[in-house]
Amino acid sequence: MSVKDRLLDKLRSGAPLRRGEQLRLAWMLGLPAMLAQLGTIVMEYIDAGMVGRLGSDQAASVGLVATSTWIFGGFCFANSSGFSVQVSQLIGSRNFAKARKVMRKGFVSVLFFSIILAVAGLSISPFLPHWLGGNEAICADATAYFAIFCAFLPVMQIAIISCSMLQASGNMKIPSIVEVSACVLDVILNYIFIYMLGLGVKGAAIGTGLATMISHAFALWYLFRKSPELNIFQDSSSWIPDMESLKAAFGISGPMWLQNIISRGAYVASTVIVAPLGTIAIAANSFAITAESFCYMPGYGLSDAATTLVGQSIGAGRKELARQFAWITTGLAALLMTTAGILMYIFAPQMMGLLTNDSEVIALGVKVLRIEAFAETMYAASIIAYGSCVGAGDTMVPMLMNFASMWVVRIGLAMILTPAMGLAGYWVAMCIELNVRGLIFLLRIKGKRWMKKEFV
Repeated sequence: MSVKDRLLDKLRSGAPLRRGEQLRLAWMLGLPAMLAQLGTIVMEYIDAGMVGRLGSDQAASVGLVATSTWIFGGFCFANSSGFSVQVSQLIGSRNFAKARKVMRKGFVSVLFFSIILAVAGLSISPFLPHWLGGNEAICADATAYFAIFCAFLPVMQIAIISCSMLQASGNMKIPSIVEVSACVLDVILNYIFIYMLGLGVKGAAIGTGLATMISHAFALWYLFRKSPELNIFQDSSSWIPDMESLKAAFGISGPMWLQNIISRGAYVASTVIVAPLGTIAIAANSFAITAESFCYMPGYGLSDAATTLVGQSIGAGRKELARQFAWITTGLAALLMTTAGILMYIFAPQMMGLLTNDSEVIALGVKVLRIEAFAETMYAASIIAYGSCVGAGDTMVPMLMNFASMWVVRIGLAMILTPAMGLAGYWVAMCIELNVRGLIFLLRIKGKRWMKKEFV
């Protein structure tokens, strides 16, 4: 038995875990999750960099619909969480048979929903770029990119839930291998479709979709055939969703859907605010968001670890241990993201230069990245605290907190500052909002009300 498995077994059995063991377990789960996040972010970098070399109009076309792709992708993540949180807590209570039962029903449920989501996305794709204020020079490419993205949504959904279930069981290694593989495939397929076949922006969407499908087939195979806790050949049960599992899933996913609409909707609103500033501002905004993703990669990786550790601790009936894991992962993320923020401030020109050779876009991107560097510490706190709350099944109150933070603080300030300061004004508003959000989420996990949900 590996050290990680031994520590997870102690967690599930109720054996004491010393602080050093807690820190070691958090790091052992967090590091592979961070590598998985890194793979995802590198894929975004590859897409942005390859498209950026085509010109500012092509870059702006992807940037225009980027926030909308986040909304649709966010629904897929929320769907998966509705079932993976249940599975995590059931594994924590050693109820492996029920965990597999919930997993089976989860796969059917989320696949059905993702097909509906794909049809909806394809239906609005011809109109979306115009709704977002794009000019005629970029709308055709933006429509094509968004439509292809939506066509691959069922593939993305299966990829997400496969990795989520593995992570729920404490297996962070396979998802990280899969994401790195996806990154390598993305480079190869994007080069083929963007340049060799001359498909441009459309090629970027096709390449990424195929890379996701091919690489995550391994995660699905491993989950169903090799996972000690979840492989489906250990027993048999119905794949047809029932009201018990759906109701429990909706209790988690429902607020997360609202959270997705609220937070991602705020990003769409920000696109509408930024779009009148012109193509250079749209491209710089999109590239700066991609560049900043390297800073919050450690946060989202450790957030996956926090969700798993909190979920399994609560499933094992160990709420105080769940609280300790929440604070340990928050401290680790804050340290890593603060360091990343410092590096981003120093190397902002080089980071933007990897994405585009347009000097105006680079200069504006560097300016806003250096503003955002001052938000990374508290951004880390908000990411981990939210992940901890999700592991406990606490999603309604965090959704309301995000609503107030995003729409009142960020959008309110952006509407005031952007007309006066340009793109920098929007990023100042975002920097202030992320610091406020981090503070209120720290106050949330300091209390006890977020640890009430149990699905065992």
